[in-house]
Amino acid sequence: MTTFDKREQGFESKFALDQEQEFKAVARRNRLLGEWAADKMGLADERRADYAKAVVKSDFEQPGDEDVYRKVMQDLEGSGLGVRESELRSKMDELMAVAREQIKNGE
Repeated sequence: MTTFDKREQGFESKFALDQEQEFKAVARRNRLLGEWAADKMGLADERRADYAKAVVKSDFEQPGDEDVYRKVMQDLEGSGLGVRESELRSKMDELMAVAREQIKNGE
């Protein structure tokens, strides 16, 4: 194997690891977002975990974050809570940073 081949293999391995960590971080962010929304809606502890799982599952509907955003926004509005788009998007960004840090630290 040449040096170039080894280097290419190293880059491919790093890319695969980065993608896996990003997937985990997005799933973690969605769980954290679901827990945050459940708290805002006043859900009981047993329903809180189920709701967080439902938010994670909603991300598989289509690529990107819009499916998650739409679900949480509709659920918050359905609960009579007035949450601005900017507040929810800001919370998603904040929790993404938290999730990435947790994954990076092996939490």
